[in-house]
Amino acid sequence: MPSPRRALPLVPVLLCTLAALAVPRAAAEEGRGLAGPPDDGGLSTRVARLHREAARATDRYEADARRLVQERARAGKLDRLLARKRQEAQVIREDVGRYARAQYRAGGGLPVTAQILLSGDARSLMAGQRALWNADLALQNVIDRSRRAERRLAEERRKAEERRRRLEKHSAELDGTRQRIRSTLEEAQALLQSRADASVAAGSCRGPVRLEQPGPPTPGTWVAPVEEYALSAGFGQGGVRWASRHTGQDFAVPIGTPVRAVGEGRVVRVSCGGPFGIEVVLEHPGGFFTQYAHLAAVTVDQGQRVAAGQWIAQSGTSGNSTGPHLHFEVRVTPRSGSALDPVPWLASHGVPLG
Repeated sequence: MPSPRRALPLVPVLLCTLAALAVPRAAAEEGRGLAGPPDDGGLSTRVARLHREAARATDRYEADARRLVQERARAGKLDRLLARKRQEAQVIREDVGRYARAQYRAGGGLPVTAQILLSGDARSLMAGQRALWNADLALQNVIDRSRRAERRLAEERRKAEERRRRLEKHSAELDGTRQRIRSTLEEAQALLQSRADASVAAGSCRGPVRLEQPGPPTPGTWVAPVEEYALSAGFGQGGVRWASRHTGQDFAVPIGTPVRAVGEGRVVRVSCGGPFGIEVVLEHPGGFFTQYAHLAAVTVDQGQRVAAGQWIAQSGTSGNSTGPHLHFEVRVTPRSGSALDPVPWLASHGVPLG
């Protein structure tokens, strides 16, 4: 027979179990939403690293492409110079032919001794012959210089062609590397976004991921929320995508792009679910708040202090989003409905957007 001390009443057990299950949802509703296990940062770190590798590969490929354009232009210039030099050489050869024929008709075809014996004025003949020799020597020098210039240009053209072929081969290899990195990055981005979508669907955020920060911040500075971007939907813009007007500034960036705190402050909200998907809200000195929405992952927790330029999240397309971008708002309260136009606000803090 079971001991009364080991028996647990069924109703209290069920109540405790239900209470435990309710804790994550309550936390999500309060903004933390840490029901899921903390992400170990492996995937987010990989996406961030692949972003850097893709950028470096693209820079190298574009630098090679510029050098290739320069090398092709140099080869074209050498081709034109070589064609001109060969044309000049052809003119010289034609002139030499005409000169030789004229000499032959004037008696140049006879040996010098025969010309002396047949001439009535040997001195004049010798002076004329010296003039002819000097002319022949000068003509031969012109021919030699033309041939040397042609050979030099031909050699330069050959070397230019070798450089062009090497550059084309290297450029093709870089392009292949770039495409492989992009393919791997796209797979990692899709996995990162799928995790974000699962968090939004569950209404509970995974824990903050760990990313290697870009470097020590400069106190008192302000920065744009992403380093490289294209501005898309602006503040106050109308359209079928919004219930009334757009309440922030969108930055078109790929999934997994590091998102920066625009200034120093404190994390007052990290939430998953709703139209903004995964979002972070910061409070800054002076009573202003900034929101970062449609994220794929966050790197901070509620209550945490952050510095200007610190990576607080990775961009995505969670929530009501039509494509990868960062939705950025400036507010006078942490809640929706108090937004200001972020473009002039950032400009007033020394961060013009363009």
